[in-house]
Amino acid sequence: MGNSFPTGGFNAGNIDGIWQAMEQFRSRFEKQTGTRAGRGEVRTAVLALLAEQPMHGYQIIHEIEERSSGSWKPSAGSVYPTLQLLADEGLISAEESNGRKIYSLTDEGRAAVADTDTSAPWEAAASTSSHSHTALPKAGIELAQAAAQVGRTGSPAQVKEAITVLDDARRKLYSILAQD
Repeated sequence: MGNSFPTGGFNAGNIDGIWQAMEQFRSRFEKQTGTRAGRGEVRTAVLALLAEQPMHGYQIIHEIEERSSGSWKPSAGSVYPTLQLLADEGLISAEESNGRKIYSLTDEGRAAVADTDTSAPWEAAASTSSHSHTALPKAGIELAQAAAQVGRTGSPAQVKEAITVLDDARRKLYSILAQD
């Protein structure tokens, strides 16, 4: 990425290049911010949530993401097959309501949850994913988006001021690494 940022001043001709560089920066971090669940964690999470209350699939996905502070968001491609498997095993049942399937634990499912002595997977995801692991890339993405916005819509004076701010931020970040 070293040479992906344009050199020289900002002008109408290279603003697109700056935007492309910011998009490259953002996309590199976006791919790294999420975490993938371990084998069986979607199943455990679904059972834990349905032990609290009946939910539809989207609610389950949203709850897991919310409870893991955004560090884990299972895909519909992992949640819905898990729901079907749990239904096939007789641990949950589905009831149609307002065009959606609402899933709830069966008596057998409640017994299975009661027999399980494990922590909720979102707690593990939140504790294994350090705050800086997701916070730093997110802050970088937001900075890149703000810089790109100034580059696209700012006056020449605003762009010049933004460059000064970014140069100062870069120097401060390197000084953090230089500290012992």
